[in-house]
Amino acid sequence: MRIALDAMGGDFAPEAIIDGAILATQRLKDDITIVLVGKKDVIHSYLKKKDFNSSRIAIVHADEVISMGEHPTKALTQKPNSSISVGYYLLKTKEVGAFCSAGNTGAMMVGAMFSVKAVEGVIRPCIANLLPKLNGSTGIFLDVGANADCKPEVLEQFGEIGYTYAKYVLGIKNPKVGLMNLGEEEGKGTVLTQAAHQLLKGNKNINFIGNVEGRDLFNDKADVVVCDGFTGNVILKMAESIYDIMASKNMSDPFFDRFNYEAVGGSPILGVNGNVVIGHGVSSPLAIANMLDLASSLVRANISEHFKEIYSA
Repeated sequence: MRIALDAMGGDFAPEAIIDGAILATQRLKDDITIVLVGKKDVIHSYLKKKDFNSSRIAIVHADEVISMGEHPTKALTQKPNSSISVGYYLLKTKEVGAFCSAGNTGAMMVGAMFSVKAVEGVIRPCIANLLPKLNGSTGIFLDVGANADCKPEVLEQFGEIGYTYAKYVLGIKNPKVGLMNLGEEEGKGTVLTQAAHQLLKGNKNINFIGNVEGRDLFNDKADVVVCDGFTGNVILKMAESIYDIMASKNMSDPFFDRFNYEAVGGSPILGVNGNVVIGHGVSSPLAIANMLDLASSLVRANISEHFKEIYSA
């Protein structure tokens, strides 16, 4: 298995990214090769400085970099040899099984849409995030930022996408799907959530259990929580802040430690023709290593092919 990693993307690139790749070689299975994409001389020089020489890491040259503040579409058009563009080329041509980056999130999303493209039948690809559960298990909620405004049929599809991910990646036999709302009752919510509820309720391909509230995120009521990207992003940032506040007060708890972005390392873009993971801009080496681990689980689950099977039927 080969996983491409944008060596130039992130606030602390390339050092933190390369350190994360080195750490990953110590943690991931021996059949995984990490392909660092970026300026070859810079990457090679840093690996030499770290006295690292292993076939577990390969280098593919890309002489341009898309910075965090650049306009995504313009940058991808004007910089065809950027590390993000080259990473997507490797994914599109199947030279790698997944592509990861802690770089410009917008460029990663636009690159996914215009390079590997959405799976035929998917209305809107989305970004998902894992949910730590109080019972020790893991759930998923989506979307967390790609689609701030959604139509009812898009939320219904998020339910299908999340159900599929939970089944094949998280290993949950018949995942419970809930719709984030301001009340459990069927008639509660906005025009959007009321219409989405009816679509999800009538969908025979998923195990829809009805509305869930914010207090249900971390219990076992639902394995998959569906929401629009605006709501999901607010939830994600709030959860991250809880960990930050506890850390600032020198408080530690095994459950809340799972709120740390480093614990998972990234969020997958689901619904595209390939395995893509976006990392936090401030990603540390540990976060990068865990992002690569997440990417490997997507490849092993063959998740993008499962989406194709669903929507080609």
